[in-house]
Order: sequence, then structure tokens, then C-alpha cells
Amino acid sequence: MNRRHFIEKSLLTGITAGSVHGRMQAMNRLFGKTRKPAKPHIILLMTDQHRGDALRCTGNPAVISPNIDSLAADGTLFTNGYSSVPSSTPARTGLLTGLSPWHHGMLGYGRVASGYNYEMPKMLLEAGYYTFGIGKMHWYPQKSLHGFHATLVDESGRAETPDFISDYRAWFQLQAPGQNPDLTGIGWNEHRAGIYRSDEKLHPTAWTGQTACELIRNYNSDKPLFLKVSFARPHSPYDPPQRYLDMYRNAEIPAPVIGDWCGKYGEKTDPAAASKDAPWGNFGEEYSKNSRRHYYANITFIDDQIGEIIHELKQKGMYEHALICFTADHGDMLGDHYHWRKTYAYEGSAKIPYIVKWPENNRINVKKSDAPVELRDFLPTFLDVAGVEIPAGMDGKSLLQLVTQPKPQWRKYIDLEHAQCYGKDNYWCALTDGKLKYIRFFGTGEELLFDLEKDPGELTNRAGLRACQRQLDTMRNEMIAHLTERGDGFVKDGKLVTRAESLLYSPNYPGRHPDSSV
Repeated sequence: MNRRHFIEKSLLTGITAGSVHGRMQAMNRLFGKTRKPAKPHIILLMTDQHRGDALRCTGNPAVISPNIDSLAADGTLFTNGYSSVPSSTPARTGLLTGLSPWHHGMLGYGRVASGYNYEMPKMLLEAGYYTFGIGKMHWYPQKSLHGFHATLVDESGRAETPDFISDYRAWFQLQAPGQNPDLTGIGWNEHRAGIYRSDEKLHPTAWTGQTACELIRNYNSDKPLFLKVSFARPHSPYDPPQRYLDMYRNAEIPAPVIGDWCGKYGEKTDPAAASKDAPWGNFGEEYSKNSRRHYYANITFIDDQIGEIIHELKQKGMYEHALICFTADHGDMLGDHYHWRKTYAYEGSAKIPYIVKWPENNRINVKKSDAPVELRDFLPTFLDVAGVEIPAGMDGKSLLQLVTQPKPQWRKYIDLEHAQCYGKDNYWCALTDGKLKYIRFFGTGEELLFDLEKDPGELTNRAGLRACQRQLDTMRNEMIAHLTERGDGFVKDGKLVTRAESLLYSPNYPGRHPDSSV
């Protein structure tokens, strides 16, 4: 009899007269598996600035993403997932609260409030979960908990209070005392690309993934686990380790799409002469493809880490009994329509990956859904799966409706918007069902209408076509209905108002606005 079998026999023999619970605990200690809790574990995996089309399972054959693809194959792929306010802090506020932009109060890139009536970690903690967050939270203060038992954060180099240093950067100095974590030399919002210059194991993607793996390996609580793992990439800097970039050496990288409506941005621009983080610019097709190649390599790096997280969940016996979601806060234009970064209504910016792997006790037959879903829908879904009543005031809806009901009652459109950012022209609102998209610019009244089924690249603006006038009128009326609750500053006498000033915080923002004296 070898040593392992001797220990196993001794443990089981010694507790024969004990409880079933005691025998299960002994087996768990022996094999490293956790006891199955009454409620499913909830694992939220997310990336930063990740386009909805930048995965193989969402239709891009250039991207190497086998582990995320496998997660989609095990669950439901939502093909029309959106971020209502496509920049980091307002998007993450919608995820945190389950609310629409007007109701959580952030209409553009501002500061997440210190507290809300609905908060994902807090509500799950109150439901009996052990709650832990790893990676980029982008809250203020940066070590806010919002109901987490603890967080270990990577804030992409941001330090918003004196003497703040993120957990990742403190760990980096422990591993490489005195070294520079930013050797690549590319800023946090640039669209240049380069190779990570330190050891691969020091990259924030590796730190985030391996920290999550460590927590899972150490998890032996009887409580269900809520774990949020938030990667700071593929958001710039586009800085993969060399071996990941090598995977794309011969890949056919998609060129940027250019619409018939964006000519004013199309003047040829020398990248060396332009601002390194310019929100608009025609830097040429090869420049864009080079950025995309590095961006995709960062996604593959993340995919490997997600594969290791899933492996640890399976080793602990947690995978089957877990709700596992994969998403992002917003996308990245990567040169489409001569636009870069985010905050835009277009698909590259506003559309995000959206995958849900259901717990084993939820019998789900829907493998793909084209219903318009948004970040606000995750919290009510988590509450529903955990057996917690969804508050009537929450704007998001449980995704379980879409995969369990034969004729689910769902929203017709999802609302999108962003306060002024980068320039006066970039202040807009939009509606889409994933098939048709209507965009209106608040400051000018300009309208765009895209048929996403026939024209997924948004190449042709149909707003000026006589054949599309009825569609345009319908969508404009839908927008009037959506904005009416905001009052005369948005809709007056039944018509959309052209606004002279941008509004960053709605009256529903909790407490005092960070940038005001009121």
C-alpha cells in the first residue's frame, strides 16, 4: 500500500462513525476539493477595453482564444452585448449597480461614487457569499470595497490619492526591487504598440491570473464564492510578451473599416507628429494592423490565464457548480472610421464580449442569443441564480429569462450615451437592438442610422436615405420616449433638444458631484 492510499484509508476509517459532513470535509482536505455549497459560486471574469468582435467565438478567426471559446461552448454566447456608457468608470458603475446611466448618475467618464443603493459585492455578501475582487476596479477611493471582503488591485499606474500604490505594483517591487514596471515606455491611453520588456511573469496579466488561481487553490470555505477577476488588458499599452506576439506573425489581421460618413476624420496623419493618444487620426492601414496584432496577442495572454483559472476551478470541483461570466467594460476602436480608444457609439467602442456559463442545476438549452443585453444585466442575473429577490427599482434584467422562457419579455432596445469627451462633437445618445442602431449627437442634432444586419461595419449612414425615412422616424420617436423622463433639457414639446452644454452627472448621482461645489 503506497503512502497516499494509506492516508486515504486511515482518514475514511477514522471517521466512519462521524457525520456525512465530516466525511466530506475529510475527502475535501485529501483531494483539495471544496464542499458543494447550497448556492452556486459566481465567477466574474472581465477585461478592459475589449472589442466584442475580438474573440474567435464571436467571429474573428485571427484571434487565438481557445479557453474563452470553450467557456462560450459550455454556456450561452450573447451576440449583442453592449456597454451603455462606453468608458471605464460609468461602465463599471452600471456593472456594480444594475442601473441605467441616468439612474446611477454617470453619463460619461467621471468618478464612481462612494456608495449606491445597489452594489454587486454587498448584495452577494448579504446573500451569504464570500466576496473577493482581483485586478482593475477603477473605483474611488481606489481601495473601496463596496461589499468585498477584500480586494487586491491593479490600477494601471493610476494613483488618485497621495502615497497610493496598487497591490500589483507593490508586488512587482517585491519581485523586482527598484525596477520599472513601465519599461515598454507606452502610456496608458496610447495606441502605439511594443513588447513587454520585463520577465513575462511580472506582467499585470500574469499577476491577475495567478493571484486568482492562488485564491481558488486556497478556497476551502463552506460559503459560496463570489470572485471578480478584472484584467487591465487588452487596454493599452498594447504590450504582449514576445512569445504571444510571435503567435500572430503570419496571421491575417483585419483592416480597419471606414464608413462613408467619417470623411472629416480621414486626413492622412503622420503618427510621429500626432499626439500619441490622439482620439482621431488616419495613421494608415498598416499602423492599425500593427496595433491590432499586439492587441490580439494581449487577448491570447489573458486567454491563457483564464484557462488556468478554469483549470483550478475544475481541480477544486467548483466549475460545474459555478456561474461563470466573461465580459468587458467597453471596446476599442483600433482605427475603425479613423477613431481610436473608446467613448463612441460605434460597434468597436460600445459592443463587448458577453458570455455566461451556467451552473449545472440550471438546465439551459439556449447556446446563442441575439437579444440586446448590457452590463446592468449581470447583477440581477447573479441575484436570480443565488435565489435573491431582484429589487423592483433595478433597471437590469435577469438573463435567465432569455435562456429558460420560451417567449421571454425583454427590452426592445438598449440605450447608449456618452457625455462630451475628446471634443465637442463627441456628445451623443443612441439606441440599438443589435440589428438597427440610431445615433443622435446632442450638440448638433446630427443623426446616424445603421442597418447592423446588412452592414455590421457601420459603413453606410442610412439617415439621409428616403427609403429609410420611416425607420428613422420610428427610432427618433423611441429616443424621445427614452429621454422624456429627463425633462425639458432633453425633450421639449415632444421634440429632441439640441443641447449647448454637456451633462456629466445626472440628478440621481449619489451625494455631491466630485467636480462641483453643490
